[in-house]
Order: sequence, then C-alpha cells, then structure tokens
Amino acid sequence: MTNATADAELLANVHPPDWINPVAQPMYDLVVLGAGTGGLVAAAGAAGLGAKVALVERHLMGGDCLNVGCVPSKALIAAARAWHGARHATAFGGPVAQGAGDFGAAMTRMRSLRAGLSPVDSAARFRSLGVDVFFGDGAFVGDRELTVGTQRLRFKRAVIATGARATVPPIPGLEGSGYLTNESIFSLESLPPRLLVLGGGPIGCEMAQAFARFGSVVTIIDRGERLLPHDDADAADIVRSALRRDGVTLEFTTTVEGIERQGSAITLACVRGEERFRVTGDALLVAIGRTANVDGCGLDAAGVAHDARGVTVNHRLQTSNRRIFAVGDVCSPLQFTHSADFQARLVLANALFFGRGNYKSLVTPWCTYTAPEVAHVGVTPATAAKEGIAIDTITIPFDDVDRAVLEGEDTGFLRIHLKSGSDKILGVTIVDAHAGELIGEAAVAITNGLGLGALGKTMHPYPTKVEAYRKAADQWRRGKLTPTVKRLMALWFRWFR
Repeated sequence: MTNATADAELLANVHPPDWINPVAQPMYDLVVLGAGTGGLVAAAGAAGLGAKVALVERHLMGGDCLNVGCVPSKALIAAARAWHGARHATAFGGPVAQGAGDFGAAMTRMRSLRAGLSPVDSAARFRSLGVDVFFGDGAFVGDRELTVGTQRLRFKRAVIATGARATVPPIPGLEGSGYLTNESIFSLESLPPRLLVLGGGPIGCEMAQAFARFGSVVTIIDRGERLLPHDDADAADIVRSALRRDGVTLEFTTTVEGIERQGSAITLACVRGEERFRVTGDALLVAIGRTANVDGCGLDAAGVAHDARGVTVNHRLQTSNRRIFAVGDVCSPLQFTHSADFQARLVLANALFFGRGNYKSLVTPWCTYTAPEVAHVGVTPATAAKEGIAIDTITIPFDDVDRAVLEGEDTGFLRIHLKSGSDKILGVTIVDAHAGELIGEAAVAITNGLGLGALGKTMHPYPTKVEAYRKAADQWRRGKLTPTVKRLMALWFRWFR
C-alpha cells in the first residue's frame, strides 16, 4: 500500500470527503462534542443503551490517538526497535546487519497499519450504531443547545471531549521555523539528518530515541534538570543512560531564547546559566506539553467554567453547567487514551442514570514507550509525602530475575510502595522492555484491593519477568521475621524436635 492509498483510506473512514451531515433530531438525549477516544466511547455506549445521540467532530474521528498519537508513534517505535535489534544481533550470535535502512518504508508501514485500524473509529461504523455523526465546528449557543454548520442540536445532556493539542511556546522565530509537533512529525517521508527535540517528557523521549535508532543525530533540549519529571528519578536515570547509548545528546537546564532558520538549517540560541551556545539541526520537534482545546467551543455561552488548564469539572466530571460533562484531555491532568476511555464510561452512568461515580477513584496506570519502557500506577514517594502517607518500599532489580538476564534486558527494576506496616500496594514503578505489560498486574491488585501477599501466593510461570512480583512478596515476608519472631520460631523448632 502506498502512502497516498493509505492516507486516502484513513480519510475515507475518519472524515469522508463526501459525508453529508444528517438532519438534526428535535432533541438528543446526549450530544458529544469531539470524536477522540473519550467522545467515541461515550457516543457508542449511550447509543448502545438506546439513547438518541449526536456526535460532532471538527477534524478527524479517532482524535489524536489514532491519527497523530498512540497508533502512529507505537508503530514507529516498533520499527526503530527492530532496526536496533538487527544492529545488535551479534550479541546473541546473530549476523552483522549492514546498510542504513529505509525510513520511508517504515513510515509507509505505519500509514498502512493506521489506515487498517481506522474502521473501528469510522463515521460509517458510528452511523451504523445509531449515532448521528456531524462534521463541522461545533459550538454551544446556550446551556442546552449547540450549533454545527447551519443546524442546531438541542440536548438533555452533553459531553465535552475536545481533547488537547501540542503546546507551542512563545519563542522568537519559532513560528517561521517550520517546526514539527506530534501532529506533523508522522507525515515525514525522509529521515532528518539532525533532529532537535524541545522537551524531555514522554513524547520527546520516545521520538528522540526512535529517530536516533533510525540514524538521525538527535539532541534534546529541556529546561529541567532531568528527563521524565513526573516519573521515578531512578527510572528517569535509566532512560537517560539508554538515550545516551543510542547517541542522543541531552542539554538540561537550558532555555531557548530564539530560533533562526537559514535554508534547511534550524538554529536554536540557548542559555544555560552564564553559558550561551547554539544548536543546529534539520528538523525541530516541539514536545513540551499539551494545551486543552477550549477555544471556539462556546463554553461561555453554555455557562461552562474553564481556564488555561481546560474545562473545570467536579469529581463526577460535571461542569459548572449541570447538564454538561467533560472527559479526557480537555479536563483531566492524566492525559492518556485509556484514562479518557474509563472517564467516558463513568460519565455515561453519571449523566444518564444519576450515577455518583468519582473519577478520582479510577486507578490509572501509564507508560512511556522508550527502551526500556517506564510504567507506573498509584502513588509516588512525592505524592505520598504530600498526603502524609507513610510507605515502605521494596525494589527488585531485574538483574535478579532470570528471564530478564536471559533476554539481555536486566538494567531495570520493579519498585513497590506499600502502606507502612502492611502489604497494601499503594504504587508501583517498573522499568523494563515490557513495563507497559507488566504494570497490569499491579493495576489489578490496586483496583481490587489485593495485597502483595496475594500476588506472592499466585503461581507465575518460570521463567518470566512477572516473577519479580513473587520475589517482592518474598522480600516483604522476610521483613516480617523480626528478632522476636525468629526467637519464637527457634523455640518452636527446639520443642518440635
């Protein structure tokens, strides 16, 4: 499949060029503004329950996740991982890989896979589910009404699911530099020889490592003192080392004062303390965060409170207009696809059936898909200290786990934070090639109130990395053998003889 064919197939699903909006019904039980993950789940769920539902999207159904986020980025990361594995196969007795690789082929594969997944989020599918799908700029014009094109959609309840976009900082010269964001980097067809990445968060780290493995000379510039500031510091340190091994240059505590473009070269004027220096590349990726999409939605007309962080919601995800709710990146500090999904499910109960579900009670894991991956769920030591929660921490390094050693993936760790004096799991961080898969067991445990002792009693196949949980449980049990307990055990065994 060619790039043009794949892109045409994608567009035919997520924003058909010949789509004709339906005639609006007199009243909808639910109107959903935004067809990203949260909006799609809310619309499909409500329609499945028999509600009259309208779904409004200004651009592409599937939102960031399908089009410019999770799907294309993970396809690209998988390709970069395969290239890296080929180059390092000699460590396992494999053949020597030669050649630069075909970046265009990797991008074509990504486009083809994205198009193949798009029918699930397509306009045609949602129409078949009974949802009235409208393309156009939707905006509230009252507390129970919004417009799209020339039509007015009246509703009993509404959900705002407009998502977020890449934050663009006010750096002189940036606008004319031809910079990239997650919304444009996946349209590249040739590999930039030198890539500059502004921001050392998850997106910046993932793309920096992937492009370095493809062969770009990559530099990350960040104002902070380390990568991944919201993750465990030890985990971030391992990722830093991994990026450096892959050839990524890291410039921390650095501010960009200005940007110049001369021909194909982009130069950043940087300041670090008293030092001033310049960094030049052929492409610039801006990845410093996300900004909620609230502009042009008519939120003031609907009486929906909002600020620079997005739509303001209560614990039920209800806005200041009691008939309107919000889900996903537009209102949540946890801007993940799976978070939007579960928030949408909760909102259906709260909006349509007088539910009282609290979105803050959702247990939300997350993962950064570098190599190794960094995954986390629950509290961190910082949040525990802030909330006055005493914790006990157990760390199992993966060089103590046989499967990790055999795979050559033994630089990470499993770290479990327990409520002090108990086996109640409050938080878990994992650094491993498959941390995103391994964190699921911890999420199940926290969600269902299973302690570390319960995980330790569960038999896991050998050899697998998930055995690290059993090792952690063994370590916890050994910690319960206080000197008093040991003396009592010694008395028991003397008597038992």
